[in-house]
Amino acid sequence: MSLGFHIVFAVVGIGLPLMMVVAEWRWLRTGEEVYLTLTQRWAKGTAVLFAIGAISGTVLSFQLGLLWPGFMAWAGPIIGLAFSLEGFAFFTEAIFLGLYLYGWGRLSPAAHLGAGIVVAVSGAASALFVVLANGWMQTPRGFRIVDAQPTDIDPVVAMLNPSGLFQVPHMILAAYAATGFVVAGIHAFRLLRDPDNQFHQRAFVIACVVGGVSALFQPVSGDILANVVAKYQPVKLAAFEGQFTTESGAPFRLGGIPDLEQGRLRYAIEIPYALSLMLYLDPHATVAGLDAVPREEWPPIGVVRAAFQIMILAGIWMATVALWGAWLWWRRGSIVRSRRFLQTMVGTAPLGFLAIEAGWTATEVGRQPWIITGVMRTAEAVTPMPWLIVPLIFFAALYLFLAAVVVWVLFHQIGASPRGEPVRRNSGETRREALTVPASGAAEKPE
Repeated sequence: MSLGFHIVFAVVGIGLPLMMVVAEWRWLRTGEEVYLTLTQRWAKGTAVLFAIGAISGTVLSFQLGLLWPGFMAWAGPIIGLAFSLEGFAFFTEAIFLGLYLYGWGRLSPAAHLGAGIVVAVSGAASALFVVLANGWMQTPRGFRIVDAQPTDIDPVVAMLNPSGLFQVPHMILAAYAATGFVVAGIHAFRLLRDPDNQFHQRAFVIACVVGGVSALFQPVSGDILANVVAKYQPVKLAAFEGQFTTESGAPFRLGGIPDLEQGRLRYAIEIPYALSLMLYLDPHATVAGLDAVPREEWPPIGVVRAAFQIMILAGIWMATVALWGAWLWWRRGSIVRSRRFLQTMVGTAPLGFLAIEAGWTATEVGRQPWIITGVMRTAEAVTPMPWLIVPLIFFAALYLFLAAVVVWVLFHQIGASPRGEPVRRNSGETRREALTVPASGAAEKPE
């Protein structure tokens, strides 16, 4: 539950700074004040979401020690380097975010833009190190076991594990796609009511480019990662695909309901030989099934299969919408004038985060019953905690409260969005000319 809440803010902390930097770069290139306004709006949003992410991330760090002491005692010396580097990236992001927020008019334009670039890069670096640590839990490396304890530890080899190396691009692309689509959906909603608003037009285009390009590359990275899972975690892949029996020429299955008693997937649409072809480029290749391991080592098939299918369908739809947007841009030279496309973007907006939540559910639940694949079972790592319902309710209430605060703050940020024709800056000044607010028509004070 904690990770499911935190990951939303972690993802936005990766994607929003990139769009913020692109908006400032466009302002420096074109001189249109609307880009400066957009940059400052997104900078405020980045700060708010960074603060909430820091709170939820701190809760996670305490939970690792309190709820998973067996895991941390055993694995800490191995993946400690990855967590230390993530902390370094986090503090770098915090420092340069402060420079960015308070450096307007104090830093040169190039230095200020550079600070924003560091914020964007360090946010992605935080994700890199966390995902490498998680990848080690999928395919552990960099140690030997002697008397049930890890020895000859090499933390660099542990970080450079095969799962993590391919999870990283998949996760970062997912962050850019999810953030881009949700921001585009918000501005598309405003454009449906106010189609000539320059602020929302510029924001919508930047968000669509960031989200759309990432959504198009995401299926490629997902296919590569699936090959890695097939090689190193065949049981997890079998759960993903509903592959109960080992067979050559395995079909790719869409939908379906797992029948554990009969050991098959009911009501699924099968594409013959497709799974073998996708995984091994051989339509007759053998794909391992769940029958390759004892029943007690099966993950919860229903949860894993459903989460994986949700992720796949959401990703395919987002890539399709991105292709539609590219076609509109090519044929019409604009994506902001099609009401149907704007309406579709509004409906598609939450799918990126739905795909991320589903993908991480599939990744973590699909590894069960192992917390470290083949090395330590989840039951051996967790604290047997009585009255678990009490902290569960407390943290759920805390997360709901924080979420409500964030939604309220961001709503008012978006609700006060300025309106006006693009105005070019004079003599390189960073002050905005007054722009009108759509809701009241009153002039907005310079920031």
